[in-house]
Amino acid sequence: MGTVLVFGASGQLGQCLAHVARERGTTGLEFLPEEQANILDLSGLKSLFEQYQPAYCINCAAYTAVDKAEDELELARKINRDGVENLARLCGEYGTTLIQISTDFVFAGTGNEPLLETDEAAPISAYGLTKLEGEQVIAAHTKQFFILRTSWLYSEYANNFVKTMLKLGHERDELRIIWDQLGTPTYAIDLAGCILTIIETQSQEFGLYHYSNEGVTSWYDFATAIFELSQTSVRTVPIRTAEYPTKATRPAYSVMDKTKAKTQLGVAIPHWRVSLQVCLSRLAEAR
Repeated sequence: MGTVLVFGASGQLGQCLAHVARERGTTGLEFLPEEQANILDLSGLKSLFEQYQPAYCINCAAYTAVDKAEDELELARKINRDGVENLARLCGEYGTTLIQISTDFVFAGTGNEPLLETDEAAPISAYGLTKLEGEQVIAAHTKQFFILRTSWLYSEYANNFVKTMLKLGHERDELRIIWDQLGTPTYAIDLAGCILTIIETQSQEFGLYHYSNEGVTSWYDFATAIFELSQTSVRTVPIRTAEYPTKATRPAYSVMDKTKAKTQLGVAIPHWRVSLQVCLSRLAEAR
């Protein structure tokens, strides 16, 4: 299989990749510390590629502060576009397959049908724009790439919506949650499994893919399920997006069609409630 370099190893998805690799007994993954693996440092990256001669490069590094990106567009662009271009350039030079993580925020979210990879990307936030730009710079440098767009990522690791809801559910009597944004939660452990399947099967089905869990929900219904399955007693109140203004505009509908991933990559995708129960059970065991 060869060596697999993981950038952004300390983040949520990086930690999930380490978890799933341990579970599967997958070897060859190098989880690089950020101080050693800055995707903006092209000469430093070249030294790493020269040292490891990697078969795969997984980029989990990203600027993900959606609201702050509205004021820090250039910083977000450096990380989400220029850093990706650095990796793509080296992947092309060394014959390395790039696995890049992208987002449902590349879409405007104005439709009402599951989004295909061929649907027009029209981001409505600075974050979404820079992630789309990161997608677009890859093909100029390498043809061996997988871009995985995902959504509403959560897990036992790092900060995320599930862990925030559990914390607030124990601190407050009532929570007001947005109900008019629809999408699909994605258990980062499942996404990590998809990435490792691509590597373990040595798939040559390069290109752009959508990957989230199955099903459709709102943030309100997602939160309600978290409290129901974790047996947390808190009153939830559905509110409209307009009642909770944020600096960045979010897509109102970002449900993605996963047919291509299931047929071409051969991955089985669980329903979001099934994966949520797994995550909550693991969090309960860890307490």
